[in-house]
This record gives sequence, structure tokens and C-alpha cells, in this order.
Amino acid sequence: MVPTEHEKDPAFWHSWAQRTLRTALSLQDLNKNIAKNLILFLGDGMGVSTVTAARILKGQLNRQSGEETELEMDKFPYVALAKTYNTDSQVADSAGTATAFLCGVKANWGTVGVNAAAVRNQCNTTTGNEVTSILKWAKDAGKSVGIVTTTRLNHATPSAAYAHSVSRDWFSDADMPREALQAGCKDIARQLFENIPDINVIMGGGRRYMLPKNTSDVEYPNEAKHQGTRLDGRDLLEEWQMKMRHERGVYVWNRRDLLALNPNNVDYLLGLFEPSDMTYDLERDKESDPSLTEMVDMAIKVLRKNPRGFYLLVEGGRIDHGHHEGKAKQALHEAVEMDRAIGRAGLLTSEWDTLTVVTADHSHVFNFGGYTMRGTSIFGLAPMLSDIDHKPFTSIVYGNGPGYKVVNGTRENVSTIDFYNDNYQAQAAVPLSLETHGGEDVAVFAKGPMAHLLHGVHEQNYIPHVMAYAPCSFPPPTSRSYTLCLNLLFTFQITIAEEFSYLNHWHENERSSQSM
Repeated sequence: MVPTEHEKDPAFWHSWAQRTLRTALSLQDLNKNIAKNLILFLGDGMGVSTVTAARILKGQLNRQSGEETELEMDKFPYVALAKTYNTDSQVADSAGTATAFLCGVKANWGTVGVNAAAVRNQCNTTTGNEVTSILKWAKDAGKSVGIVTTTRLNHATPSAAYAHSVSRDWFSDADMPREALQAGCKDIARQLFENIPDINVIMGGGRRYMLPKNTSDVEYPNEAKHQGTRLDGRDLLEEWQMKMRHERGVYVWNRRDLLALNPNNVDYLLGLFEPSDMTYDLERDKESDPSLTEMVDMAIKVLRKNPRGFYLLVEGGRIDHGHHEGKAKQALHEAVEMDRAIGRAGLLTSEWDTLTVVTADHSHVFNFGGYTMRGTSIFGLAPMLSDIDHKPFTSIVYGNGPGYKVVNGTRENVSTIDFYNDNYQAQAAVPLSLETHGGEDVAVFAKGPMAHLLHGVHEQNYIPHVMAYAPCSFPPPTSRSYTLCLNLLFTFQITIAEEFSYLNHWHENERSSQSM
């Protein structure tokens, strides 16, 4: 693609930059409102290179060259970087990072909802080392809360919102060692329903972990691999429905039933749309499986009825899975779909009273390069051959992963295969059955009240502290934050009536916490 006529004119670039400058100057008037609502969008594995590639893909799906396109998250006025390491690992996993950006403390690799004193897989190190999440803080303050994910609901990221487990892999009791069960540790699926029993919205995959062993799945009744796994004989779905039958609670397992709901008649919503993780968006059955955008739409409509506001965690979880499998096309389409969901959330809320944060837990060893020309398909070839083996190569490559292939003693010639296929595994430098995470910082995008507090380079566990501070209506984890919020109320000259309302709420929570 050659530059357009207006791109050849310096005035075009000067004018664009001046508009951006005026927008930046307007940000000097900081949004210091009290945040009523809090939304965290978490792109699992969505490193900066993934963000850039998704931006290009989004544009190219709209018949543009792509590079100049804006993602919804690109429009957020504040951007920071978060350091993702775990307390015991330079390159993080999703469990320890989820504990950081949800519970406010860094943790060990493979553990969720526990601090760094807990040792992975050692059940007896759980008790006394539990840490609670911002979802629980918000619920305790009277807000409605929700979790929406494209993975199973007991996967690493969502589980840190409600569970305390020294192993992210204890999905159901069938996945736990006998010693851990005998010692009293609980599987993560069970904790979803017991630890915070009144979560208002729960949507994603994971039916099989909620059902007794060998129970047929409602959607795939003849497929043994989708049967229930629980050894304790409990049907957690039936238990939830019985509990919520007089609480305007609804359970759905398919898109049709979800979209038929009137959110004004629903206070509790449980949606489990697959036995395990939800399918990739490119492979989604549009009759039975809702998109992430559709789930977010319904979640916000249910949650926003609460006059005290809401907290919503949204995970685009299969970005990560696509990268692990070396399937860049799947990963990037997942990222584009999450961006659509971000846009939908923006239409349903107001920047005036809703703090929205978009970030990732970690990155991947994914990149693209090769001096491709403007407008080249993000999945296309570099415009040159290798000067070593004289073969073509795609712009997208991985540092390691299943895409490493040798044919007749040399690198595979990609021109002989369909590298535009949805499941094409991009070439990798080092052979691994699954590609690994990357260790660099990830971006944090923010808009709404107190979004300006996310700036510069931060530890990842700083994020929930900002999000807890912004509403100034529920106790953050420290008394220092309590004092800061009190100062905030006076600084912004809230009316006497509003001030007393907030102070009374704080004192009630302080008294209840002291009595525990």
C-alpha cells in the first residue's frame, strides 16, 4: 500500500497531532468523581505486541490497512505499564498474576487467592494465608458483582476473585490429591459457590466440574469426555438453582436462553455455556454459544440495577490459549472480540461514574516483523526471503512453541502450506509442545474516575488498590487507604448529606471488621 494523498501532505499529520494535543490538554481537568461502577477487562496473555497486532487485524477486518485503526482501549486517556513477575518466578503464570491484580498482593506461581507464604500444592499452607479480592470488597460494600470469562469459570484468572487454593489445577475434587481432600482443602468449583455465595453474575464455561462423575452433559449427552467429574456426588448447578429459586435467580446454558432474558427480572444469573472452556470465537456456534460482547451486555444490564453500583471482572481468556497453541489467528480474533466487548461496555456506562481498566496478566513470546509493507495482512508473508536458508517466512513468529517444524533437515517452506488457515501454527524458534508466556511489562489502559492514578510503571498488585480507592465507598485493605478516602471526600467538597452518608457507611464497615 502506498501513502494516500492526504498522508503525503504534512498538514494532515500536523492537524492530527494538534487535535491529539488539544485532547491531552483537556485531561488536565482530572476526573476526580466518586466511581459508582468498576469494570476490569483482563486480556489473558495480551501483551503489547498482541495489542498492536489486534489493532491491525481490527482495521483489516473493516477493509482498512489496519495500522492507523483505533482499538477501543486505545481511546482510553491513561496508560501505564505493570510489572508481571510472581514472587517466585521471573516469567509469571496467570494464577499468581490474578492474585496480584485482584487481591492486591503478589503471590507464587500457580497459586490463587493466597499470599506468598503459601506453597504450591501444599494444602497445609493455605489456612492463615488467604487473601480476599476486590470483588469481595465490593460485594461486602453492597455493590452487585459479576464474573464473565471465555474460559472455564474455575480457571486461574476468575478463580482468584473468589477462591483460595495452593493449586490452580484443583478444578474439581477429582483433580485433587487424596491428602489435600483429607486435610480439608476445597476444590475451586466448590469455592465458586461457597466462598462468596451471592455473586450476582457468573458466566463462562466449566459445566463438567460442577456435576457428579459420569453425569451426561446437557449439550453433548453422548460424549464421555464432557461428562461430570465430581467425586463427592454433588450437583453444584442444582444446588445453586434451589438456593436462588426465590431470589430471581436464573441458570442458562445456551445463547438463545441468555438473549431471551429480561435483565430487569433477573438479580442472579449463572450461565455455563460449555463443559470446559468456551470455544474460540472463530469456531463459536452462534446458535448455542454467546459471544463475549453478548455476555458483557447482559451482565452490565443485570448489575447496573443496583443503586450502589457494581464491580465486573471480564476475561478474554482464550487469547492466551491461542498463543500457547501457536495459533496466532485464533489469539488475535479473541483480542478483537474482547475489544468489541470493551466498546459495548462503554456504551452501557458513563465515564463520569465508571472506572474501566483494561490490562493483561502477562504477555507471550509472540511478535511480528520482517519489514512488511503498510497494509500487508497481519497473517501474511514478509516481503523478503531469509538470507540464510532462502525461504519465505510469515511476519508473525513465536520465540518457542509447537510451530517449530523441520522438513528434510531444514526449516519448513511456509509457501507450501496455508498460513492463513484459522489453526495454522506460526513458526517458532525453539520446539515446545506449548508456547510459553513472556516476561515483559504489560499495558494498563484506564478511563473514568481516578483513572489518572494509573500512570507510569507500577507493580501489578497496585491495580486493585486504585480500583478500591476510586469508589471511596468500601474499605480498602489498609487504614491508610481509609484515611485517603476520607480526605478525598473533603477535598472534593461533597455536600454535607453525602459526606455523612459515606462516613456512616465507612464506620459501619469498620465496626463490623473490628468485631470479626
